[in-house]
Amino acid sequence: MRTAAETQVRRPSAVRVLTILLATTAAATVVVELLNWWYAPEQGFGLAVRTGWAMLRSFGFLLLIGHVRRGRTVARPFGLILAVTTIFAVGRLIVPRQGVPPLPGLLGFAVLTALCAAVVCLLYRSPALAGHLVRHRPRLVIDRAGISWRETPPRRPQVNAWLLTSRVAAFTYSPLMLVPALVAGGSILDGRLSAVPAVLFWFGAGIAASYAVLFCTAFLMRDKDWARGLLVGVTLAVLAVDLPLCWWLLGVDGLVRDGGPLVVAAALAFYGLRRAARAKDAVPA
Repeated sequence: MRTAAETQVRRPSAVRVLTILLATTAAATVVVELLNWWYAPEQGFGLAVRTGWAMLRSFGFLLLIGHVRRGRTVARPFGLILAVTTIFAVGRLIVPRQGVPPLPGLLGFAVLTALCAAVVCLLYRSPALAGHLVRHRPRLVIDRAGISWRETPPRRPQVNAWLLTSRVAAFTYSPLMLVPALVAGGSILDGRLSAVPAVLFWFGAGIAASYAVLFCTAFLMRDKDWARGLLVGVTLAVLAVDLPLCWWLLGVDGLVRDGGPLVVAAALAFYGLRRAARAKDAVPA
């Protein structure tokens, strides 16, 4: 029987550095959003929704800390998507509709951008973290020894890390559609009843996107070639629905603020699929 000292896993120092960096980034996200809210000339319903969604990302960084400390393989793609979309989600709120951004907001955004860049750099450039982030989720296992909850490798074959990046990016489609749909719902409260069918359709499309992504990424993780094409089709359909609705119901400002992050997530999904396909073709038969 092993003692606690024998079973304790010694984490590399890079894990402690990244943990501190992620906690600082989570705090910086909240501070920058509060600064933006304080200096915003219009504190309306739309800004409240976008600010709340951006601040929720601070919990994403705290969740990422747990993945990093446990050495989970999903930490890398999750951290990349979280860092990139956070920069765009916060950046779209710093710039007002008219005039120039306030200096405290710009300084806070610059600090947050540097922190997010440092997070991505550590995740993808640190050899110590590369050797640490190799564990899988614990599962309920039933064998001759009985029933236990322990880490087991997935039954599917090991997939390329870029496929995981595409999967995580695709899972952001639904919330990135539902947030502007909720903002557009505020126009109904202002008496724009003609927008009701479009807003309801927008909500339905956002929910349908989540199920479509869940279906195709389940087979994507099994390295099915047709699932890659299906994910491309789902991504194009999401863009075809979301971007015109952003422009129609929220104007050019909404197209930039709400359509921009979705375009970035779609670009990351496409890039991940492309890199994974190149890696697959490079493997000798």
